[in-house]
Amino acid sequence: MNADRVDLRLQGGRVFLHGTGLTEVDVLLARGRIAGIVAPDAPGAAAETVDLHGAMVLPGAIDPHVHLGKDIRVPKDPDDAALESASAVAGGVTSVLVYLMSADPYESVFVEARAVMEQHSHTDFGFHFVLGTPEHLRALPAYVSELGVSSFKFFMNFRGDEGAYLGMPGNDDAFMYELLGLTAEHGAMVNPHPENIELVRRLREGARPDNEQGPLWAWNAARPPYVEAEALQRVSYLASVTGASMYAVHTGSKAALDVSRMQRSAYPNLFVETCSHYLTLSVESDCGTYGKVNPPLRTPADVEALWQGLADGSVDTIGSDHNARHRSFKEKDIWTASAGFPGVGVLFPLTLAEGLARGVDLARLVDATSTRAAKLFGLYPRKGTIRVGSDADLVVVDLDGTTTITADEQHSAAQYTPWEGRKVPVRVVHTLVRGHFAVRDGQLDTTATGRYLTRHNSGSVALRAVHGSEEDQP
Repeated sequence: MNADRVDLRLQGGRVFLHGTGLTEVDVLLARGRIAGIVAPDAPGAAAETVDLHGAMVLPGAIDPHVHLGKDIRVPKDPDDAALESASAVAGGVTSVLVYLMSADPYESVFVEARAVMEQHSHTDFGFHFVLGTPEHLRALPAYVSELGVSSFKFFMNFRGDEGAYLGMPGNDDAFMYELLGLTAEHGAMVNPHPENIELVRRLREGARPDNEQGPLWAWNAARPPYVEAEALQRVSYLASVTGASMYAVHTGSKAALDVSRMQRSAYPNLFVETCSHYLTLSVESDCGTYGKVNPPLRTPADVEALWQGLADGSVDTIGSDHNARHRSFKEKDIWTASAGFPGVGVLFPLTLAEGLARGVDLARLVDATSTRAAKLFGLYPRKGTIRVGSDADLVVVDLDGTTTITADEQHSAAQYTPWEGRKVPVRVVHTLVRGHFAVRDGQLDTTATGRYLTRHNSGSVALRAVHGSEEDQP
């Protein structure tokens, strides 16, 4: 390390180091990367020194599940990137993986979305593609090798005209089977949305009257946990048949988690994401139609089961399933309100605060909010860890501080949050993206510095590469 090249020294913090835990060391940053991790009394001049006064320093959070754009398909306008990524960094998220959704070939969609993000995003970013056409399947190898996209979503519920409102064609299990096989061949991963839409349609017929217990109970009854669990079991088994890696997005129920545990006991390349809302909201929450989402919010018993899964490692990662549709789409009855809501800005503080209060090990929380996503999606060790050579993506947290969640403080164009008024015993002091203070002393920097993250492997192939890199460490 050459001291005259050090741009920033973060001193006086308690830094989370893998294998060690919280450690009183200073972190040296140069050219956007971590240049040194040294004892507090070690010499080393820096252009700037910031005293953290005992605050906790963790790897920047990674949100692997974000939807951008006013129609949630593709970020097109400057504020699609600027506002939602501002929400992200304000909440300690330094990288996001954004779902692009189009029936068109992705070559041109990708170029336009990347340009908007590079000009206006505060976070680094990568993409998942939502696939649904034969042309998409034929282009998949090029998506991986040329565009650096190695994870692909498939909506199992888009049958008939179910996906027409999002411009996506109907599909079936045969398409999904072919998609699984192709990703296995090319070191990629499938991220299915698991819901059995035939069951949903049948159940919907008897669920129209408002449930006396409230709108969120009614929505849960219309799409019960077994609708999610059955679809997840089906795609998990087909993944094992094809040798594919499968990442179960937004797992929201005990039933679905139990299916994942059972299937993974026989086939290891199955991975589980839950979302911050399934850990902190339920059918008993008072957020009304603001809390409508697919799969629905579940019972308090499901919340407890997901926390247990997070603690024991059955849940790999936590995403937000962020959706920035305006509040006007939500202020309707439960049957006509849009599904989904903004969450990227609260993912990290909610999970950290609630997890620590429940006694979940800090290492497991860091893994679920950062490291595991980096490993599964081909970003590690560039992202997801604090070690020399990694990107200087850091979040500095005051555990003695408090954050009150309000729509006004979330930056999002949605202009609402289902957690309105919730007090969280955690405060994000600083967020650094590649060494740049995206948030400093709680204040957002207006400079957009986001860069595109090329990912040529995801899933089991990415994990094997991680294992090799860790074996190479001294």
